[in-house]
Amino acid sequence: MEKDITWSDFFEDNSRYADIINGLGCAGSQLVAPEDLSELDTKKRSKTRDLIRKAALGMNFAIIGIENQDEIDYELPVRIMNYDALHYKRQATKISKEVRANSSGLEPGEYLYGFKKDSRLYPVVSFILYAGEQPWSAAESLHEIIDFQDIPETLKNMVSDYKIQVIDIRRLQDTSIFKTDVRHVFNFIRCCNDSNALVQLVSNEEYYQNVNEDAYEVISKYANTKGIINLEKFKNQNGGIDMCKGLRDLITDSKAEGHELGLNEGRAEALVHTYQKLNQPKEDAITALVDDYAIPKEDAIKLVEKYWK
Repeated sequence: MEKDITWSDFFEDNSRYADIINGLGCAGSQLVAPEDLSELDTKKRSKTRDLIRKAALGMNFAIIGIENQDEIDYELPVRIMNYDALHYKRQATKISKEVRANSSGLEPGEYLYGFKKDSRLYPVVSFILYAGEQPWSAAESLHEIIDFQDIPETLKNMVSDYKIQVIDIRRLQDTSIFKTDVRHVFNFIRCCNDSNALVQLVSNEEYYQNVNEDAYEVISKYANTKGIINLEKFKNQNGGIDMCKGLRDLITDSKAEGHELGLNEGRAEALVHTYQKLNQPKEDAITALVDDYAIPKEDAIKLVEKYWK
């Protein structure tokens, strides 16, 4: 729930929300600007999905939802179908009120059901942003969770399917489709379990020297750096957070702590604690002990097991 709130705060910025729509829904084409987005009824929204916006597209509109997912939900197609159907129903209810308010010339069925022959609904699309550590293994369509055993093919073909759009952030191959700091946040999440890739990313991207606080809040939830990197200490003159300096100092402090103990084991303990705090795999800590402190691999494995709590 806390991560959902953090993502919701992050995507309150309409430039980021538009970036998700353009990147995922428009193949990277910049068709939706931040000013093209408007909020829907937030009271009703709070009871259902995480985020929802109405997006202007030319002379038309689309309803775009974002769901944040950290665990695999095997029933997700049903939940998303219900969310989307609710927004179609709300549109139909609004149209019904408008139709009945001007009932002259209506056919009997149009008046009875409040929907004219030429009435139309805006399309509803939901993007599920999955940031879990395990690859997404659940269904991405309704048919995948329906038991069709012994059901005739002709009857099966009459059962409507419902596909969902799951974006597995940690395994997303191309983040260049995003033009805001969505790209940098996604890249950090993608690398946060690979210390070598993370160091290379942070060192080579100027963005991480000036991270917005709401972006840092998202990053910290997945990289486990909140409370480890002192926000006030590493704020720059622009008010952003210098994660490059924060991570460098964290590593330097861990080595200094080990030197003060004056023992290989002391250095190992400090380094292992740092890797664990950064949510890095044990294997990377073992490699660092072997490469940086010339500790035999067998001993490095024992030390990591000893101090990894």
